[in-house]
Amino acid sequence: MRLKATIENVITFSRIVQSIEKQSKACVMRFSPTTLQIICAGESEGGVQADKSRKQPEDCDGTQHAPNAVDRKETLFKDFIIQSNSENEITCELQTEALLSALKSASASPDITMKLAKRDNVAVFCFEMQVQSRQGKKMDITHDVRVKIMKLSEVLALKEPLCPEPDIHIILPPLAKIRTVVERMAKLSPIIGFSAQADGNLKVEIATDSVAVETIWQNCPLPQIAGDGEDANQDGKNKDAEREEKPFHAVLLSMRSLLRFLSSYVVSTTTIACICAGHCLIMYVYIGEMDDSGGVLTFYIPSRMDEVAD
Repeated sequence: MRLKATIENVITFSRIVQSIEKQSKACVMRFSPTTLQIICAGESEGGVQADKSRKQPEDCDGTQHAPNAVDRKETLFKDFIIQSNSENEITCELQTEALLSALKSASASPDITMKLAKRDNVAVFCFEMQVQSRQGKKMDITHDVRVKIMKLSEVLALKEPLCPEPDIHIILPPLAKIRTVVERMAKLSPIIGFSAQADGNLKVEIATDSVAVETIWQNCPLPQIAGDGEDANQDGKNKDAEREEKPFHAVLLSMRSLLRFLSSYVVSTTTIACICAGHCLIMYVYIGEMDDSGGVLTFYIPSRMDEVAD
């Protein structure tokens, strides 16, 4: 088993891991000769799940998330070498905080090598880098991150969340702006409503016995989803008649879960929200521009069904 690569874009890699680290203490990294997949199942309240992916929302058939991957050559790595008895794929589990610490320590180095190694019969990712001291001297530094190589049975046991067909897809305003609004609402309620309508309106709102607050963004673009052409044409014919009939498709979320997701603003350029009313919210956070994306972070945030019942 062999894995070795030069990290070409440590800043982007750090931001991706930073977003993942907010969701879970551990993640799974699956390497193949062409892709890298990073998966975490949220251990926090709310059950946020995240994947690092090149998956497009128009590929989602509403049944489940397909495996999510990133093109290593274009986005993160160069001089990539991988060999294993499992069709040259290696899957491992590691602590996100430890990985983030290693990447941060490498941020000032122009040349960082990552390789799979063993230390006292324990598998580690070895990050080798060269940094400059305050006196101007070059120093070679090694940072090890302990990993667990997963068995095939463990890899096959990884399941993606099931979800119904989304009721609406909408391109969000910058996540940093949404985060500012949600942080203020978080002081007033532990539950937040997230909704959108086909007119391009996006709404976040809270309601308690003592206060009700909502914020609406207008004219948000609606992405063209594969298979929706016929519906889009029909909507165009009946645009005037249906203008007042377009409902808000809503989901109630844990405030903490939504805030954890919004930490991904550090890597976001474009974000598409898919709302499965009363069930879940799926977020596709593009790394780079949509037309030439280096990958997609996919977040699954379940609805607070207990609150709906109340």
